[in-house]
Amino acid sequence: MRDTFVRTLINLAKNNKNIELVTGDLGFGVLKPYWETVPNQFTNAGIAEQNMTALAAGMALEGKTVFTYSIGNFPTLRCLEQIRNDCCYPNANVKIVCVGGGFVYGSLGMSHHATEDIAIMRALPNMVVLAPGDLTEAEAATKAITEYNGTCYLRLGRGGEKRIHEKLDDFQIGKAIKVKDGKRVAIFSTGAIFEEIEEAVSLLKEKGIDPAVYTFPTVKPIDRDVILNCAEKFDLIATVEEHNIVGGFGSAVAEVISESPKKAKLLKIGLEDTYSSKVGSQKYLRSEFGIDAKGIVEKMLQTL
Repeated sequence: MRDTFVRTLINLAKNNKNIELVTGDLGFGVLKPYWETVPNQFTNAGIAEQNMTALAAGMALEGKTVFTYSIGNFPTLRCLEQIRNDCCYPNANVKIVCVGGGFVYGSLGMSHHATEDIAIMRALPNMVVLAPGDLTEAEAATKAITEYNGTCYLRLGRGGEKRIHEKLDDFQIGKAIKVKDGKRVAIFSTGAIFEEIEEAVSLLKEKGIDPAVYTFPTVKPIDRDVILNCAEKFDLIATVEEHNIVGGFGSAVAEVISESPKKAKLLKIGLEDTYSSKVGSQKYLRSEFGIDAKGIVEKMLQTL
């Protein structure tokens, strides 16, 4: 996903001199093609994420479209006050990019696990929150937030994600995407955990369950129409996220369902309000916390 983001941003920046990229002293192997192509539209702010964000806000208020870039919690939690006061309050045209949502940097320990970021970012007024599920969604989301005038958060995986869609003809901020139809059960996912959804669907089919599947590349604003339609149509909606279930994607769906008469039961699958004291690969940690394909299927079958 990060390579797709960088390639897309390069193409956009070549044709738009107002686009700026500011990094917190990392990502050089990935970002090198960007600064070689548009060297005058790139800044390394150093390991000083608060300063990076304040700098970006100032540039944005002078008419620039500014992307800040770092891994895990560094461009979000480390500089939350600057995001709140300098970006969201004046609705500055700053796009905060996190590479490594969830357990991508699992082997580096809890400080690098980004598992509360969606909840915190979506709680900020004027903030748009996107978590694309594959390379096609990542490209479309990058283009969409570039055109959007205001503060955005883009949560990316690191790399190796499977492609869900060959193309997207009508990607819109705030709209979910139907991957497949199904009966009785619907699975909603956000972010790069879709590979687990794909495997879970195969396992569920072996049990005689054929779920509908939707990806939500936008968490805020959430697609209320799809949620309410599915709540009337299905017996169970399962939300899946590589994130804490408190305040995250599942909570955003629950907020919509709670405001309207509904048929479906909601099952939120994610971290159960905990930090991980374990370290290991992303795949290993997903398994340990029951958000891999096997864990998703077990939770859904228990609920059904």
